Amino acid sequence: MDNFAEQLIKRNETSADKTKRIAVIIGGVILTLILVAVGFLFSGTAFSLGGFVLAVVAGYGTFFMVQSTYVEYEYTFTNGELDIDKIVARKKRSSLLSVEVKKFTDFGKYDDSMEEPDDITVVISSDNIASHEYYADFQHEDYGKTRLIFAPDERILENIKHFLPARLRVKF
Repeated sequence: MDNFAEQLIKRNETSADKTKRIAVIIGGVILTLILVAVGFLFSGTAFSLGGFVLAVVAGYGTFFMVQSTYVEYEYTFTNGELDIDKIVARKKRSSLLSVEVKKFTDFGKYDDSMEEPDDITVVISSDNIASHEYYADFQHEDYGKTRLIFAPDERILENIKHFLPARLRVKF
């Protein structure tokens, strides 16, 4: 029997994220308007066409940068393997990592006061709500010693629990 569970989680925005988005929008609009003004100021010359082309590029760049601030994570659990993908602007998907749960060296509820050693790579794929975040420590082929911080739902947790090493299952 296959063990399978999926979860899509949207990252909640912090006030810093909102401030960055507003700054990008304001900066992009100002740059676009300046380039349009340059296009009109030098009408009939090569600078005119260049100004309008750069204005379009700046407008598109602003739109692209704002869209890239919308991030979701997808957790897929299949027969003891946890895959985490990052989805940007509901268009671009990239794999963050894949790990077998039996390779976890530590697992539990995450607390902001937990110390993270300097030699560990931290992969955060959470919704930024600390009350239901978990962590998993393991050795990864690409990242070395790794700590995953994520926010699994009950189905994912139940599946993880079945595949945890015995010493961690007792603790959990």
